[in-house]
Amino acid sequence: MANLGIPSLILILVLALIIFGPKKLPEIGRAMGQTLKEFKNSTRDLTKDDDDDDKSSKK
Repeated sequence: MANLGIPSLILILVLALIIFGPKKLPEIGRAMGQTLKEFKNSTRDLTKDDDDDDKSSKK
């Protein structure tokens, strides 16, 4: 994803606007944001659990 430039991102946004329309884009963006937030929290919890397990096994 690091290889995407500004023109590519603009093209993707224009295509999304054409496909979904201006009324659906905020809803889609909000849903994607919530999904990423939940994924981030889940991975943080998993790594936190692993760190807790490592600390308890060393005692």
